[in-house]
Amino acid sequence: MSNRPHAPPATKWCLDGRETDLLHWIHARADIKQLRGNPQKVIAAIDEYHNTHNQLINVGNKKGPTIIDLITERKPSLMIELGGYVGYSALLFGDALKAHGGKLLSIELNPEVAAVAGHLVNLAGLRDHVEIIVGASTEVLQDLVREKEVSEVEMIFIDHWQKLYCQDLWLLEELNVLVPGKTMLIADNVIMPGAPDYLQWIQASPAEKKTLVETLDVGSRCPNPDLKYETIVREFDTDFGKDGLAITKVV
Repeated sequence: MSNRPHAPPATKWCLDGRETDLLHWIHARADIKQLRGNPQKVIAAIDEYHNTHNQLINVGNKKGPTIIDLITERKPSLMIELGGYVGYSALLFGDALKAHGGKLLSIELNPEVAAVAGHLVNLAGLRDHVEIIVGASTEVLQDLVREKEVSEVEMIFIDHWQKLYCQDLWLLEELNVLVPGKTMLIADNVIMPGAPDYLQWIQASPAEKKTLVETLDVGSRCPNPDLKYETIVREFDTDFGKDGLAITKVV
């Protein structure tokens, strides 16, 4: 029997059929031809569905522009996303990366919503700049480094299960792909529902982290407490309540 993790169950916010309903709704639009090859029009259509039909848990148009500004400023050649859902952020980031020839690797555990994301990416004409990878973040990250597709992380957007934020950060530390002066980590939902262990780690000093390693459940991971981080938390009023992005530089 496989020990691979399973996707979370349906909730009142997701995985209840609204993801495929979004596709049907988009393709029933009178202006579907105008959406083809136009990321901004596809994003606007998803926003309209969110506002008039079923709310979708994505980075949204409140937090999204902040990340776009960071992409535009830093111009990463490769960006990684942990937790792609239906592809809203992949469309945003892929469109921004396209401007300087960059690429996004979007990792999504649930194959059904990953298929929705892949379809929308193709509809928007971004298949050359966005790759959807189905799998558990831990396994995919290890494979990318092992197969030398990723030797260093320039920018990563963390937006999957909050309980995994620390585990995947520790894995990146262990894999030695976080580069001082170059890597930027962006974590969503650090206020709601919250990622207290992650915030505690990235805001702690090396001495404090050496103590934390002894008290936190690091499992099989090998964190690097000597890495120094500089973090700001940007707060936003979203459709779901107050939330925040933790924007972290490896210094």
